Amino acid sequence: METPPQALAPDEAFASHVYQLILEDIVAGRLAPGQRLRERELSEQHSVSRIPVREALHRLEQDGFIVTAPRRGAVVRSLTLTDVDEVFDLRVMLESFAARRAAERVAAGADAGRLTELLELAKEAADAGDIERASDLNTEFHAEIVNVSGHRLLARSLRPLQGLVRWIFGLGVSRPMELNTIEHEEIREAILAGRAQLAETLAAAHVELGRQPVLDGLAGRLPK
Repeated sequence: METPPQALAPDEAFASHVYQLILEDIVAGRLAPGQRLRERELSEQHSVSRIPVREALHRLEQDGFIVTAPRRGAVVRSLTLTDVDEVFDLRVMLESFAARRAAERVAAGADAGRLTELLELAKEAADAGDIERASDLNTEFHAEIVNVSGHRLLARSLRPLQGLVRWIFGLGVSRPMELNTIEHEEIREAILAGRAQLAETLAAAHVELGRQPVLDGLAGRLPK
């Protein structure tokens, strides 16, 4: 479980806040690949000292969102098709494990009702034509499966990966929302029924089915 902001030291709390702000700018495309990130400008923009900005940039580099380039300092990294393929590799392994653990915990009495709530909200958003909101709720659905799994190390390991997934899908390439909805409902039902093997299999298939359409859609737009 992530440390609550109020439990962090001031500089650490500021660093966490700045990290999220910069990450959102990268995912939304407001910071483009190759764009330089200057500590002074970021500290002025977010009204903090350079110390939390430096820590935020360090974390963003560790999590794979920026790189340090010779003579340029920190810059937003450029995604490649290999990066995208590797993200799917990890998702297949980790998200299927999360679904299995979630089903096992539900079978032992854990509450997974939030999964149904998120799916209903995503449907409402899609019906209203708010595809961005529906996409965000679908991302939250995957995060909630990890939460239900109760596996703290898995949650920490998946957090930067989830950011990379949002970045990739933010490029405008994904499968039809209707297909995702159907598969999410199947995964939800398997978890609520406590069927661990089925939940694991469905989660792995769901991620794998999304791999090739995304790679095909980004071919020509991203380097290999």
